[in-house]
Amino acid sequence: MMTKNGKTIPVLTVVLAIIAIWYASVVMMNTPFVYDQAERAKVEPPAFSELISKTMAQERPVLPAPHQVAEEIYKTTVLKKITSKRSLIYHSWITLSATMLGFIIGTALGIALAVGIVHNKAMDKSVMPWVITSQTIPILAIAPMIIVVLNAAGISGLLPKALISTYLSFFPVVVGMVKGLRSPDSA
Repeated sequence: MMTKNGKTIPVLTVVLAIIAIWYASVVMMNTPFVYDQAERAKVEPPAFSELISKTMAQERPVLPAPHQVAEEIYKTTVLKKITSKRSLIYHSWITLSATMLGFIIGTALGIALAVGIVHNKAMDKSVMPWVITSQTIPILAIAPMIIVVLNAAGISGLLPKALISTYLSFFPVVVGMVKGLRSPDSA
């Protein structure tokens, strides 16, 4: 159970603490619904032990319990067909395909810009500052604009999402390639 460096017990302690806090939060956040149901049925509010079991078994809880989350993950990955729109595997593939397409576009763009920056002084002086400046704008500000503008232009589906991951991936490629392509000159 213990690893060589003794980090298993602290990690398990933190994980168990998070799960305990989660379960306590489930009871706190789902209790008003249980009390509301008792009031509507004009019955006495449930005792604490019954309250806990009712908050953990609600059909549409405010905060689902960890076991409910695990059960739903099992249902949507194992029990659903991969082609079903309710399958997590299906949605994972959609996300992965947009991410990979964006990574490929970002890598190609990054390599092209890096080669241009290294071999052309004018690009080095003009493009590199813009590449660096592009990373000062948070993705949370750009992503909705990309989706809305491209949708207004009639472009929807995979490409707008891929462009968001392109934005995230091209900068490290440009910087890394420029540094790598210049390193033989400095040696």
